[in-house]
Amino acid sequence: MTISRPGLPEDLPPAGTLWARWALVAAFGTTAATEERPSAHRTGHWVHDDGLHRDDGGCTWWVLSRRGEGRYVLYGEDESSTTRWHRPPVDVLAGGPAWLPWDELNDRLSGDELGCVYWYEEGAWARAPYPDGLDDDGLDCGMSELTDRAGAARLLAERLASADGGPDAEAVLAEVESLAGAGRPLQEVQALLARVRDPDGGEPDPSAVARALARAGLTDGVVIV
Repeated sequence: MTISRPGLPEDLPPAGTLWARWALVAAFGTTAATEERPSAHRTGHWVHDDGLHRDDGGCTWWVLSRRGEGRYVLYGEDESSTTRWHRPPVDVLAGGPAWLPWDELNDRLSGDELGCVYWYEEGAWARAPYPDGLDDDGLDCGMSELTDRAGAARLLAERLASADGGPDAEAVLAEVESLAGAGRPLQEVQALLARVRDPDGGEPDPSAVARALARAGLTDGVVIV
């Protein structure tokens, strides 16, 4: 799906859909060597107790966190964002609900690290109002792959080996999105874990992937591989 510059709340898919895509991509890239590494020392996509992360180690970082039933917050920064340089300054937290992780967001803001914040409740995304003339808030460059199923499928395909008669990456994503929307756990987990591959050519780690799937809430519990 197309993301405007600056982003609009309606550019984002439902939060549960975005969570399912991001969590699946992140989980299938997990290894035992990386899963307990502190977030400050990780790159790529990963699942952590505080939410889902993406960081390229350079110009972009993002977090999607669940904040209770039906509530999510997406925040981050991309070098394309001009919110920090706009004059007068853009208050990206204006109008934010009380349940946002205010300490974390204010800490990021004080460190000049926060490009935009989107929050989700009652089935809709929202953000602070932006002034006319703001060029970009970074949402497009930072999140476009994950907001589009085809883009997310390309990422998943790097981590999921093909299988004769088995669903391709896009079909797997579609199933997981549907199950997440219905509040149901991922089906046929063992078959998917048998297809785990390391995109960097290393030894795949299906046990670590199973733990990450459980941590993200996509399965009922850790599947024994």
